[in-house]
Amino acid sequence: MAEFQEIWPITTARHVDGHLVIGGVSLPALAAEHGTPLYIFDLATIDMHVQRYRDSLRSYPAETRLVYAGKAFLCVGLLRHFAAQGLWLDVVSGGELAIAYAASFPAERLVFHGNNKTEEELRFARQRGIGIVVIDHQAEVELLGQLWADAPQPLSVMVRLNPGVETDTHAYRRTGQLDSKFGLPIATGAAAQTVAAVLDQPALRLVGYHVHLGSQLFTSEPYRVAIERLADFAQAMAAQHGVVPNVISPGGGIGVPAMPDDPSVDITAAVREIVRAVAENWKRRGLPLPALALEPGRSLIAQAGVALYRVGAIKQIPGVRCYVSVDGGMADNIRPALYGARYTATLANREGEGEQIVTIVGKYCESGDVLIRDLPLPPVKPGDLLAVPSTGAYCLAMASNYNGALRPAVVAVQDGAWVLWQRRETFDDILRRDPLA
Repeated sequence: MAEFQEIWPITTARHVDGHLVIGGVSLPALAAEHGTPLYIFDLATIDMHVQRYRDSLRSYPAETRLVYAGKAFLCVGLLRHFAAQGLWLDVVSGGELAIAYAASFPAERLVFHGNNKTEEELRFARQRGIGIVVIDHQAEVELLGQLWADAPQPLSVMVRLNPGVETDTHAYRRTGQLDSKFGLPIATGAAAQTVAAVLDQPALRLVGYHVHLGSQLFTSEPYRVAIERLADFAQAMAAQHGVVPNVISPGGGIGVPAMPDDPSVDITAAVREIVRAVAENWKRRGLPLPALALEPGRSLIAQAGVALYRVGAIKQIPGVRCYVSVDGGMADNIRPALYGARYTATLANREGEGEQIVTIVGKYCESGDVLIRDLPLPPVKPGDLLAVPSTGAYCLAMASNYNGALRPAVVAVQDGAWVLWQRRETFDDILRRDPLA
C-alpha cells in the first residue's frame, strides 16, 4: 500500500477491519497481550537487509565479514538470530559482551570496540575468549599486553584509525574528524606510534585497521576519502614494519530514512562503491587484499522496528496547538530530544476520515519530551493506538527509567507468529537495585 513506504517493515499492511498488521500479526492484538509502549521487530525486514549486504559484498574478490554494530540494539533473541546467519558482532562494553555470551554468540566472531575499556571489562573479554579487540588509544596497548601476557596465544587486535574526515551529519554522530574522542589520528603520528607499540608486544597480534566516520551518512564520498587514507597508512606501515593488514574495516553508518521525505541510500550501490574503493586502492599500492569487514547497525534493524503507543490525554489549545499524549516518550526514545530526530506515525487500531494537525508528546516531566511535531492524523481519541516506524535502532538501546519508567516489552514477528524477545520491566525490577527497599 502507498501508505507504507520504505520506512515501514516490508510486511506492514492494513487489515480489512482497518487495524495494522506486521509480519501477519495484528498490532492491537499484540498491545492487548503485552501492553504499551511496545516495540515490534519484523524478522522478514531484518533478513532482507542482511541479504542485501551479503549480495553486495559478493563483488569483493576476497573474504568479507558482515559485522552487526550491536550498540544499535541488543537482546538475546536478536543475537541468536544473527549468530545463526553467520554474522559477526561488534560490542562496546562489558554489558554488551554479557548479552552476547548469554546468547551463546560465537566468541571468535566478537569484536570489542570502545574508547575507554576498563581493565575489568577486558578481563571479562579474555575469560570468555574474545575474538578481536580494537585498540582506540595508545595506553591500551600496554594494558592488553599485560592482561594477555600469559595467554596460550596472542590476542588479535585492530587499531582504530582516525582518518580526519568530516561528514555531513549531526555533530553528535560524527566520529571520524580529527577533533574526536574516537580513534588514533593518522595526521598527528599517533596511529603509527601505536602500530609500532603493538608490534613490540609479544602478547598481541596486529590483524588490521579500522575506521568509523559516524552515522546517517547519505553519500559515499566520505568513505572514499577514508579508504584512501587507510590504504596510504597501510602502505606506510608495510614499508616501515613489513606488516600488512589481514582485515580492514571502513565501519558502518550508511544512512536510512525515518520520514517519507528523508533522503534514501541505495544500500547495494553504496556497498559496491566501498568494495570498489578498497579493491582499487589496495591494487594501486601493490598490497594483498585484506578481508573486508562492514559494520552496519541502524541499516540492518531500523526499518524493522515499530514502536506502539496508546493515546491518553489530549490537550487542545485553540489557535496554538493540539497536544496528544502517549504512554511512552523520551524514556523509550530520547532521539528527538537528543538529536532532533524526526518521526511519523499512523493509527494502528483503526482507519479514520478527515485530518487534524497534532503534536505527539510523551508522559515525562520535560518540555522537550516531544516525539513528533505537527503530524497530520485523522481525529484522535483517547485509547487509540499509535504506531511509529523506523524505531528499531537507537531507541531501546538508549532507553531509561526516567521518572521511574518501565522499559517496554519487545516482540519479534514473522509469518503470523510472535515471540517475546524482552518482557516489560516491573516495579520490582526497578527496586531490585535498591538495598534499602
